[in-house]
Amino acid sequence: MGSPRRVIVVVSGRVQGVFFRASCAQEASARGLGGWVRNRFDGSVEAAFEGDEDAVDRMISWCRQGPRGAIVSDIDVRDETPIGEHGFHVTG
Repeated sequence: MGSPRRVIVVVSGRVQGVFFRASCAQEASARGLGGWVRNRFDGSVEAAFEGDEDAVDRMISWCRQGPRGAIVSDIDVRDETPIGEHGFHVTG
């Protein structure tokens, strides 16, 4: 198991209305990550991923493409200090 890592990711493009949040939550849960995902008012999707560094890196890679139907135009990744978050959920 790698070192713990926490990131905030903002994904822009056609990412709302294409099941991005639900797919993201499923992918993150399958990787054992904690965190959340939500729609933003500007049409982007924001997510926090926390857990094993390799699993977080794989989620960042997944976000670059997203689920079928998504068109990702940009992704912003910001590292944060891990807070010990467990379980993944969809908000807003």
